[in-house]
Amino acid sequence: MKTYGIDIWGENNFMIDQGKIKVNYKSSPSLLEITQKVRKTNLRGPLILRFPHLIGKQIDALYSNFRRAIFENDYTGKFHAVFPLKVNQFPEAVDAIVEHGERYSYGLEAGSKAELALAMAKTPIGSPITVNGFKDEEMVTLGFMAAQMGHDITITIEGLGELEWIIDVAQSCGLKVPKIGIRVRLQSEGSGIWAKSSGLNAKFGLTSTELIEAMSMLQENNMLEHFYMIHFHVGSQMQEIATLKRVLREAGNIYAELKKMGADNLHAINIGGGLAVEYSQHTSTRMRNYTLEEFSNSVVFLIREIMNAKGVAHPDIFTESGRFIVASHSVLIAPVLELFSHDYQAKSLKLKDNNPPLIEELRELNSLLSPRTCIEYMHDALDHMESLLTLFNLGHIDLQDRSNAEILVHQIIKKSLYLSQDNPMPEIERLQVKLQERYLINSSIFQSIPDYWGLQQQFPIMPLDHLDIPAIRAASLWDITCDSDGEIRFQPETPLYLHDIDLDEEEYFLAFFNVGAYQETLGMNHNLFTHPSECTILINETGYEIENFTESDNVLNILEDIGYDASKLLTNLKNKLASSEFRTEEEKSDTLQKLEMYLYQNGYLRTTR
Repeated sequence: MKTYGIDIWGENNFMIDQGKIKVNYKSSPSLLEITQKVRKTNLRGPLILRFPHLIGKQIDALYSNFRRAIFENDYTGKFHAVFPLKVNQFPEAVDAIVEHGERYSYGLEAGSKAELALAMAKTPIGSPITVNGFKDEEMVTLGFMAAQMGHDITITIEGLGELEWIIDVAQSCGLKVPKIGIRVRLQSEGSGIWAKSSGLNAKFGLTSTELIEAMSMLQENNMLEHFYMIHFHVGSQMQEIATLKRVLREAGNIYAELKKMGADNLHAINIGGGLAVEYSQHTSTRMRNYTLEEFSNSVVFLIREIMNAKGVAHPDIFTESGRFIVASHSVLIAPVLELFSHDYQAKSLKLKDNNPPLIEELRELNSLLSPRTCIEYMHDALDHMESLLTLFNLGHIDLQDRSNAEILVHQIIKKSLYLSQDNPMPEIERLQVKLQERYLINSSIFQSIPDYWGLQQQFPIMPLDHLDIPAIRAASLWDITCDSDGEIRFQPETPLYLHDIDLDEEEYFLAFFNVGAYQETLGMNHNLFTHPSECTILINETGYEIENFTESDNVLNILEDIGYDASKLLTNLKNKLASSEFRTEEEKSDTLQKLEMYLYQNGYLRTTR
């Protein structure tokens, strides 16, 4: 039985039981059961299942670990956290974050005017709001309005020009002045594909010289009392704890020096995000070398040591970990539409009374396969296939012969894989790369897991059932977009094996895990495939409830969203169809009804084979 690395990436959120993947919580429903129940509504296409209890679990873990570290290290500062809205702004995710985080005074972080408006509306009074990213006068003024409402808001400046905006707005209006944060540009660099978020060439933050200039500007304008926080961000998905320790030492010393320079109301260090999520399904490619416990211990201990050495009071610690909070709560379910070797089944074989000698030899190899001979005979079959293709190209065998050869070779490959599963050999593993199966999934990689396409970010993938049956087919996944990049290729170093399924007899679903961070907000409507259908699953002791069901946009809505007049398009199409010739009025009416029905359905494929 393959476990698909669930012990590596799963965090005990899911489990395998009786051949199915189940949610490891309360009544433990299977994902297959949930999926089938949703599909009874006639839904087709991909489906996002949201599990808000997993957001609550992550928030609990974040606060409990930092509070434990603070207690164990005799740290006198407090811990605070905000969720960066850029990671997932969808209402179902944000509402779950606010609900589960309220008892901790968990706040929100905004990086645009729209996100700031959302943070101001959703954050409970008393919970922190931080504002990052580039700003103009209007965005700064929105921050002043939030402070006027009573929000605990900190506007983090990314450059001296933004500080000038804050000073100008403070002097020109009577609104309450928010707290001011300064993002520092550290020399220390991160690691991995997001390392460019840090270092001297980073996009954001003030250099040492600019920090001193900012202090002078605040003093000259009698606003130094509002300087509350320094902020840094080493990069998303921080893989090594050593990176964190290095930047903490630099940032901690900057904080202590600013305090000594007269920043008396400076009370907080915001360490940004970067707390990594494990996406790997294979031990050899783990993506982080630390636990949440080690992360929190390192942050608290290092800041304490620096402040004690400098004689500075321990600051409050802020984090902006978003990926860690929401990645696990969302699971993408994609139906498999086709296996590209589906037609190579024995029932499709149409042998002649007199077959070419090589085909007869293939028949014999197929009948004589055994665990001892499977490798040898598979080599012979592949060699025969090349010879038969040459004969076909030279006109010596016909198309039926070629079809029979392809089916027989495929049958030999399948039998060989089954016969060798208890004693896997390196040769089989090498041949798997050549003999891999292509699974067509009813989903768009560009829409639902764009980080795979853009960054080659891996995601855990596994079938919903058959997990008590050996999975022997080396699998590549093809999506339904008209783009050859819409493929998750088989990688020998991180192989994905799936089952050999007859889709005429049963459905087969794949689940993509840890897709709750960034994928929805970054998803693009390539080929006009839009956001999948989705629902929220609330699990209790005896079962579960399905809430917030939203089907993917229908075809007319998709076109309207990009600027077309849907009613005009529909009228145009119906008029063109109505003006064509039909055998009967009944046929014409039926066809027009079908046209309208199809355009009011979602844009994903609705039928299997």
